[in-house]
Amino acid sequence: MSIFRRDRGGAGRVSVQEAAIRTGHGAAAGGGSGGDAVLLDVREPYEWQAGHAPRAVHLSLSALAAGAGLPAEAQARPLVVICRSGNRSRQAAELLATRGAEAVDVIGGMRDWAGAGLPVVDPQGRNGAVA
Repeated sequence: MSIFRRDRGGAGRVSVQEAAIRTGHGAAAGGGSGGDAVLLDVREPYEWQAGHAPRAVHLSLSALAAGAGLPAEAQARPLVVICRSGNRSRQAAELLATRGAEAVDVIGGMRDWAGAGLPVVDPQGRNGAVA
């Protein structure tokens, strides 16, 4: 049985705290450090550059919708999909689910991630911002 819940045939949804636990950011969310899922950020490149979760993998929704494949780090792994507010990630998770991936989206996106005190970094590993 999967740890990922699905709503009526579509992709499931998780809170930022659950996303952090599932992707190994759990210590920052008050949980354990485990988690085998990949945090897939589907925002546009300028948003990713401004700030993203450490160890997240980037693939914009526009590229995914155009048929781009998943980055190697995200292939054959459970996916926790995140964007800025949760709209694009929901679309991406649904698209990925139709392609056979195990995917959930993060309610509230990077805004809620940062608001929960979870780390946001720029490409150099310094403090980032949600754009």
